[in-house]
Amino acid sequence: DFDAERFYRDAKILQIYEGTTEIQKNIIGRELLGKGLS
Repeated sequence: DFDAERFYRDAKILQIYEGTTEIQKNIIGRELLGKGLS
């Protein structure tokens, strides 16, 4: 396993993880705002 390969793979995994947490934040925010406006 080359260092460059590992760094690239880790960066990709981090991108995917960050994307899912951003989506979760948006969903939670919408749920909270929706309950407050109802």
